[in-house]
Amino acid sequence: MNEQARGLGAIAVEERTSLPLPFVFMTGGKGGVGKSSLTLNLGIALTKIGLRVLIVDLDLGLANLNVLAKVNPARNLEDYLAGRAEIRDCVVEIAGGVSLIAGSSGTGEMGRPDRARRAKLFDGLASMKNDFDVILGDSSAGIGPDVLAFAAAADFVLAVATPEPASITDVYGILKALDHWADENGVEIPTPSVVMNRVSGSAEASSMQLRLAKVTKRFLSRNPRLVGWVPESRTVRLSSLTQRPFVLSEPRSLSAQCVFRLASRVAGLVGPKISTFCH
Repeated sequence: MNEQARGLGAIAVEERTSLPLPFVFMTGGKGGVGKSSLTLNLGIALTKIGLRVLIVDLDLGLANLNVLAKVNPARNLEDYLAGRAEIRDCVVEIAGGVSLIAGSSGTGEMGRPDRARRAKLFDGLASMKNDFDVILGDSSAGIGPDVLAFAAAADFVLAVATPEPASITDVYGILKALDHWADENGVEIPTPSVVMNRVSGSAEASSMQLRLAKVTKRFLSRNPRLVGWVPESRTVRLSSLTQRPFVLSEPRSLSAQCVFRLASRVAGLVGPKISTFCH
């Protein structure tokens, strides 16, 4: 782990390490695993089963959720963090009734990790505790300070992987980095759960999870569980090209049904948290 990531412990201890409403963080190590598309569709599926969902694009330098959702918000996270807008000014409703706060793209300054920026972001999200039931965050690629800080603050981390060996290795890297962060700071970070994307079916998804768990149990004493899978499909590819979430365009497809099953499991995870925060 590089020195910047090693130094995160001291940074995150000074930052907000939780939010007053459930926070689910989607990550995936490398780019190109379909994480952003899955985040968008999962957010809509959670809305369809009755939760008030806020999706936040936490790839602060190369955001793309607004492109996938086919919206062009007047304000985004960069405006809020720069003091040009209140965080509520950045919230837009997209297809499916879910709310979105878009990130910025191509701004070098936003791509650099910054403790004060993260603190302000957490404060802004916390201020909307009465407006939403759950926040769903989409991460940038890699295991930089921003990714680890957001993951450490999340109630649940979902790591997205594909059958490619490099993708499985990257998910192991995420678990290793979080485990190291927890050890350095004497805190407990729940083991991320895994979502297998672009698989041939449940058998391949389970096989991938077993391979990953074999290594993580041996070297990290952690056992990441499989919470869902999504098949390789033309439906998902067309969804990205047409900028229309497949849970809306093809709700009866296997891909959409898999996401709805994942949404039910996520709702089961955050349900007790929602009840706790409401009292």
